[in-house]
Amino acid sequence: MSTLRVTAETLTVHDHPNADALELAQVGLYRAVVAKGSYRTGDVALYIPEQAVLPGPLVDELGLTGRLAGKASDRVKAVRLRGELSQGIVCRPAALDGVDLVRAAAEGTDFAELLGIVKWAPPVPPTMSGDVESAPDLLPWIEIENLHRFPEVFAPGEPVVLTEKLHGTACLVTYLAGEDRVLVSSKGFGAKGLALKEDPRNLYWRAVLGHGLPAVAARLAERLGARRVGLFGEVYGAGVQDLAYGANARVEDGLGFALFDLSAEIDGQVRWLDPAEVLEPGELPLVPRLYSGPYDLDTVLALASGRETVSGRELHLREGVVIRPAVERHSPVVGGRAIAKAVSPAYLTRKGGTEYE
Repeated sequence: MSTLRVTAETLTVHDHPNADALELAQVGLYRAVVAKGSYRTGDVALYIPEQAVLPGPLVDELGLTGRLAGKASDRVKAVRLRGELSQGIVCRPAALDGVDLVRAAAEGTDFAELLGIVKWAPPVPPTMSGDVESAPDLLPWIEIENLHRFPEVFAPGEPVVLTEKLHGTACLVTYLAGEDRVLVSSKGFGAKGLALKEDPRNLYWRAVLGHGLPAVAARLAERLGARRVGLFGEVYGAGVQDLAYGANARVEDGLGFALFDLSAEIDGQVRWLDPAEVLEPGELPLVPRLYSGPYDLDTVLALASGRETVSGRELHLREGVVIRPAVERHSPVVGGRAIAKAVSPAYLTRKGGTEYE
């Protein structure tokens, strides 16, 4: 899940092809449905992204009572309105009356705290929870921003790699070479510097032990001369999320795992490495690589949709893709690694979806 920021943005307004009373206000590559005549191209307004949770008074002020997602009808979620995908809310709340939104847009001011908007925290099922301990040596995962929000992360023609984004739960494994032991965590616990104590009933530990990650990490640390190795993978299957890829987490050997990233501390520096380049063939299952070549936005958006390839049977829709440069680099656009995701509209608007973390 990407970071939450509520910012003022310059809009580009488009006609709604299926509704005379509606228009589409574009922010980055996102489009939000708005009432016709509310904004013109070049206007500046607040953009509240998906996964934002709004306080009740703001929901009422925006005329969205009973129309948002979640039990309390307060969470922003992608929806289709008269056939067009609407992602996020474009508005000008009364709390910002008198605020120079043009200046705020130029400065990137974040209004989330002022408006009482917070990031939605997915529920944690018992199998994904457990006893935790402080883990200062844990190699952390990072937030991946959405390409629709930051379309300038990659330059046209830049060599990139696209891998399939899986809908499971992220598992973080850090191997400590000097101690010959592993730290296991989830994305949520890992962000707090916590590791899960070993428990054979825990989903993440089941995946780590069942797929032999400690031994793979130990071999890799020796080959690289690394003090620490971080393995980052997706745990999936029926009983994890609503998309299962033909795996079944409810049975002993049915839990799916696919590695999507890898880091290593070598000579005191943490480096991000391509798993396909540093692992031996077949050492671990990897997320499917869908494309390698020059960056092209239309190619990315086309590959973000379609059917999953993990099972080899196209059992259900694809969540999306992760885009990274062929050669690891820093991005001034997102202020960190040059990496982004593009999510399928069908995934965003599916019915009965789960979002556990």
